[in-house]
Amino acid sequence: MNISPNNDFNTSDIFAVRKAKLTQMRAQGPDPFRQNCQQTHTSSQVISAYKDDSSQLFSIAGRIVVYRDMGKATFIKLLDRDGKIQVYVSQNDVGPSTYADFKKFDVGDIIGVTGPLFKTKTEEITVRAQSITLVSKSLRPLPEKWHGLTNDDQIYRQRYLDLIVNPESRNRALKRTQIIKEIRQFLWNREYTEVETPMLHHIAGGAAAKPFITHMNALNHDFFLRIALELYLKRMLVAGFDRVFEIGRVFRNEGLSRKHNPEFTMIELYQAYTDHRGMMELVQSLILHLATTILNTTTITRYDGVKIELDGEWRKVNYSNLVQEATHDPSWFSKSKEEKLQFCQRHSIEVDPNAEDFEVTNAVYSKLVEPNLISPTFVLQLPKELCPLAKLNPNNPNLLDVFELCINGQEIAPAYSEQNDPLIQRQMFEAQIGEDIQNLDNDFLLALEYGMPPAGGMGIGIDRLVVLLTGAESIRDVILFPSLKPEQE
Repeated sequence: MNISPNNDFNTSDIFAVRKAKLTQMRAQGPDPFRQNCQQTHTSSQVISAYKDDSSQLFSIAGRIVVYRDMGKATFIKLLDRDGKIQVYVSQNDVGPSTYADFKKFDVGDIIGVTGPLFKTKTEEITVRAQSITLVSKSLRPLPEKWHGLTNDDQIYRQRYLDLIVNPESRNRALKRTQIIKEIRQFLWNREYTEVETPMLHHIAGGAAAKPFITHMNALNHDFFLRIALELYLKRMLVAGFDRVFEIGRVFRNEGLSRKHNPEFTMIELYQAYTDHRGMMELVQSLILHLATTILNTTTITRYDGVKIELDGEWRKVNYSNLVQEATHDPSWFSKSKEEKLQFCQRHSIEVDPNAEDFEVTNAVYSKLVEPNLISPTFVLQLPKELCPLAKLNPNNPNLLDVFELCINGQEIAPAYSEQNDPLIQRQMFEAQIGEDIQNLDNDFLLALEYGMPPAGGMGIGIDRLVVLLTGAESIRDVILFPSLKPEQE
């Protein structure tokens, strides 16, 4: 941890000094760790309420993040949930005894302040403290204020410090909550019902992913942490809930990268009596709504300065055309698997030699196509093997009526015309699992046999959406506490 160069102590020394100071404070007066603290306004509310020559008193609370000692007066800045506010503490205003106690406070301490407002010579709205109270003592120093927290590992492990000292991280976290709030409001306005479904599943279904496994003692049975929300939400369509969605955590026991975290947040939604084309309109309207409402713009700026324009018509292109363009080979889909593997080897594309033919092609797509889809692009008509839960294209049963929405070089939202024929659904499940018959979700198939209306369905990775809308570089930057290997003691 970086400590201010003005400090002569290392972190352990400062901890010892502050702990000794805490012992002294407890011996001389009230416990510095108070049970509560009056707070009538936040920092932004104080600034909005300012009036010239006002005698109104404001009670605020927050963490000291700046401390400028001027002898018998001190300027400090407090950080609360809305941001920073300046406080002027003078011996003449609070009295010699209170001021002497205040001078023992440290950067990082959480305090309560009450007083009127005034403007400094630099026109900064400031609280003139009439009373000041320590409500929680900080025993460890914050990172050095000018350089913040710059070590990636420490940023992710001690996110609470990152959120205190790095304004961009704090703003990104707040925007994430706004994005989720606006998603809910958008769907509520379209008469969607929000539901909650189980996180522990008997069968890992709804996506092709490696699950986490846990054990429930009460039932003496192994369960899977869910890899998707789909199958239970479709049961709700069977039940007559024509528009449903869920926002929840999903778990996939797979790789870690700047685009992937094993535990992530997604929304899945299903709407009866529409199809994947209805989902196109919905997702484009939703993302434009989020951009204009939260960012006040339709132009997104990536971490590297690249601009992404969300307004206007979004590109629609078939999966096969993109693969042919990327390989510069119009005959790609008529080539043998061996020829495709040779191409992968020449272009350093990792793929299992025992993979199915469609998996080899999809590896090429993932490596050469998807990272280059920066502007909004609907990728259409994927091979039927990639998803057993979607409707087959009526003109070509080898393709699916689906899309993958790609923006910023990654998939943001896949959507389907949902398969509602229980007999075809059973065939597609059986083809996917082969001889692994215990992984056939017979309960879901039973539900379909009662009748599910035609529907469009979609999933959106919330983390990737936040990456897009905030210009973050990595998915770890938008997850408050990403998955990390435990530190050695």
